[in-house]
Amino acid sequence: MTNPAPHTISVDAGRLWQSLMDLAEIGAYDDERTGLRGVNRLALTDADAVGRRQVITWMEQAGLAVRVDRMGNIYGRREGTDPAAAPVLTGSHIDSVATAGAFDGCLGVLGGIEVVRTLNERGITTRRPIEVGVFTEEEGVRFGTDMLGSAVAAGRLTLEYAHALTDRDGRTLGGELARTGFDGPTGVRLAPPHAYVECHIEQGPVLAENDVEIGVVTGVQGISWQEITIHGRAAHAGTTPTHLRVDAGLAAAQIVVHLRSMVDSGSYGDLRATVGHLVVHPDLTNIVPARAELTVDLRNPDDARMARAEKALAAFLRELENSLPGLSLTTRRMARTAHVPFDEGVQKVIAQAADDHGLEHISLLSGAGHDAQEIAALCPTAMIFVPGEYDGISHNPREYSTPEACAHGIDVLATTLLRLAGQD
Repeated sequence: MTNPAPHTISVDAGRLWQSLMDLAEIGAYDDERTGLRGVNRLALTDADAVGRRQVITWMEQAGLAVRVDRMGNIYGRREGTDPAAAPVLTGSHIDSVATAGAFDGCLGVLGGIEVVRTLNERGITTRRPIEVGVFTEEEGVRFGTDMLGSAVAAGRLTLEYAHALTDRDGRTLGGELARTGFDGPTGVRLAPPHAYVECHIEQGPVLAENDVEIGVVTGVQGISWQEITIHGRAAHAGTTPTHLRVDAGLAAAQIVVHLRSMVDSGSYGDLRATVGHLVVHPDLTNIVPARAELTVDLRNPDDARMARAEKALAAFLRELENSLPGLSLTTRRMARTAHVPFDEGVQKVIAQAADDHGLEHISLLSGAGHDAQEIAALCPTAMIFVPGEYDGISHNPREYSTPEACAHGIDVLATTLLRLAGQD
């Protein structure tokens, strides 16, 4: 005989924390800049493969039936009393940037597993199945397109496109899936779930500034990534007069400064612009750079203003190219996603769960991209944020959320999943 569904459900905070710390040891490194232990687990590297196998082990120990699709996305399924009903899906990713902490993505995956463990221990069944997903290459730092696994699962990108993507060493994603053993047999297109809920660290300061424990996420702002390659002409640093130089490094610097002026102008709303990767060639002290490569990351919650910013940047690049004979620029689109609003009904379930757990909450828009924005194309979707310490710093070994904050977020996730999984 199964137990009736409780009003709320709380997970084992200590066990959740231990799983987070255990996973953080896979791909761990000592960061010289911070003096802290960081995580480097880029998608489909050996470290990522070890982490994936550990997560699969935990899923199987929790009684989940595991499947892997052709993008390497992993799903663990807990059956409901109506196996024909569409499942409630939760999850996130475990791949990281090269200088990561222990929480980004991992809280959503391991929190989902912890919810299943708790349901099992309490003998609670649900009408709908519950699934925990692990999506491939969410960060986009290795193969250049973020939210990649979920984008293919949702149908925005094709499997062929994803498999052909290469890293900076020329290795294809398809080849790395095969090498690591995660080129799964199941089809990648995800059948629409009943709902999707993702718990994540905020990666920002809003929750801490407002002194609240839970963020109910209303959506994700638009994201535009492109790579710009500038071709100039190498020259001797001492003997080449300034007026005869075609300096690719100078052109790159002008782009960086112009992007900041676009942001500061206020003409494009709440635009954020970042050049996170910039290299010059031949990268020698006494040679004028012949080539420069940089990436531009634009973020904006307003799609129309994002489009205006992209158009303005393109016009500036044309002007820059025409300003100096011999200079040429090429651009390559890496990723582009529009602002994605989340489902109000799922947001209400999350807010009510937070209320029932006695946790203060506010609504906020996500500044970072998440798998949830892709799955939102398939089903009602929303997210739960938990606060981070140190002004919410993330993608850094200083990234930190307290054991209590993590447990609060997964408690809300557990109650939310339980209620959604009981819906008709």
